[in-house]
Order: sequence, then structure tokens, then C-alpha cells
Amino acid sequence: MPKPLQYRSGSVIYFQGDAADKIFILQSGAVNLAYQDIETGTDVHDLVQPGEFFGVKSALGRYPREENAITLQDAAIMAFTVPEFEALAQANTRIIMKMLKVFSNQLRRIHHQVSNLMEKTEEVQPEMGLYNVGEYYLKNKRFTQAKYVFSRYLTYYPSGRHAAQAAKNLEFTESQGGGRMPQPKSVLADLEIPPSQPTADAFSGQGPSEQLGSAAKAYYDAVSMISQEKYQQAYLSFKKIVDANEDPEYVAKSFYEIGRCLFLLNKYDDCIKYFTGMITKYPRHPELGNGLYFMGQSYEKLGRKDQAATFYKKILTMTSSDDDNAINIKAKRALKALIGE
Repeated sequence: MPKPLQYRSGSVIYFQGDAADKIFILQSGAVNLAYQDIETGTDVHDLVQPGEFFGVKSALGRYPREENAITLQDAAIMAFTVPEFEALAQANTRIIMKMLKVFSNQLRRIHHQVSNLMEKTEEVQPEMGLYNVGEYYLKNKRFTQAKYVFSRYLTYYPSGRHAAQAAKNLEFTESQGGGRMPQPKSVLADLEIPPSQPTADAFSGQGPSEQLGSAAKAYYDAVSMISQEKYQQAYLSFKKIVDANEDPEYVAKSFYEIGRCLFLLNKYDDCIKYFTGMITKYPRHPELGNGLYFMGQSYEKLGRKDQAATFYKKILTMTSSDDDNAINIKAKRALKALIGE
């Protein structure tokens, strides 16, 4: 029998990459499906309205979820197993027609995007195209493929435009035995530094810190407040940075820190809601694992242990079983403590 489910606003129904064994029909409320456009790489948000179904393609195709599904309001949802949904569809031709219409529109959009990508690819010179493929594999931690591509690049273009960087990348891939790759330099690259431990020259008045903008200075001042347990002041400072929206790097950093402050202030519902917003706004945020951990901790504090366990398990699926990074260890301990109760 289909199972009725109730979700509070801001709850995560499933994450991108989760196993797909259920199909959902929204009875009331609103659900946001967040994913990345294959053509532009920008974040896309599809709103599910009452009466509509979602999670169908991945469940019927038996492949992992392609998006994050998050409730925007309190929602009532019916969850079907694949056999249950197939039986429902066979008994109701309207569902089949509606499904075909949705899939047809999606296929047309994907075909258009792929066509555009193919046209752009033709404009790229072979040298640049080969290097870009290597970069793609490297950024996605597929080191074996990256090693092969960069070695081919250096064979065909030993004096090429990117030969020096290709050699460095090749050396890096050869040094990796399946370990984690450092974050590529980007707007969010500095988030790999633990927020409570800024680099030494950040407060020294020398070197790069001399060039810190107002947002950066405000950010490090707020970090210092956290270390002094001035959580409310830190929260307000981080919020000013986000509201001002002057520097994308420190806006993204502050977004995470606001959620952390809310947890430290024992505002667990607000913490869950804020980190849900971070997942939607920054689905590849470098602090995603820590954000999920704080959400799990918040659910645990609220006595909702099943949901807490879901978040701990999600963290563990994001890292290999032998990964000894701090967030993996914390998630294992938290999950073990829950199960052991």
C-alpha cells in the first residue's frame, strides 16, 4: 500500500545521488527540486505543485536521484514503490498521459542543451578540448582517467599552451591512490580552512591581509567572536555580510557560519532551516558535510532521531568507507551512538 508521509517546511525528502526506490505524489504543500543545468552549470529549481508526482525517472530507470528534493512548506506526500506506481498508472490512463507529457518536455529540453553543447565543442580547438577533458576528470576525482588524458596531452602537445599545468596535474594524479583532491581554486576555495582557525597572516597586518576588503575583515572579526563564545554578536555580523552581498566569497562563508551560530545558540529549528537553504543555494558548498552534521545534531536535540540518522548516513555516503576526515569520524560516532541507544 502507498505510504502517507508528512514533512515540515525545509525538510529534505532525498538528496542528489541517493538510491531511488520510491515515487512521490505531492498532496499538499510545495516541494523544490534543485539540480544543475547541464549546459550552463547554473543551479535550477523546479517547483512541484499539489497533484504532481516527482522522483519518477530515477525510480523507474533504477539510477540515483538527479536532484535534491526539499519542502518549501509543510507537505503531505504519498510514497509509492515502483510496483505500486506501475499498478496505479495502468489503472489510470490520465497518469500515463501526464507522465508522457512531462517526459516529452524534459527530453526536448535535454536535446536542445546537448545540441548546444555539441556545437560549442566543435568550436574548441583539439588541444584545448583534450585539456578540458583532463580538467573535468581531475575536478571529479577520477584520477585514473585524468592521468591518461594529461599524459596524452603531453604526448601530442609537449609545447602546448597548457603543457606546464598538464605536467603538474599528471604528477598530482600519479601521487593519488584514491585519496581526496584539494578543492580547485574558486570563489569558495578558502572554505577548506576551518572557520575558527584562519590563516596566521589574516590578523598580522602583513602580506595578503593588508589587501583584505571590508567583507573579509568583518568575517574574521565575526570568527573571532565565535572563539570568544559571543555567538549572538557573531550571528549578527555574519548576517550583515550576507545582507550586504558585496563579496560572493565571504557571503558563501558567512552563510555556513550563520547556521553554525544558530546551532550554538540552541536554535535548532532555525539551524535546520538555514542549512537547508545552504543546500539549495550552494549544493556543492565545501562545508556541505559539516552543514549536514549540524542538521543531524539539531534533529537529535529535537528528539527526531530517525531524521538525525538519515543525515549522518548521508555524510558517510559522501566519503569512502576508509576516509578518516574529521566529519566522517564525527558522523560515524554520532550514528553509532544513536543505534546503540
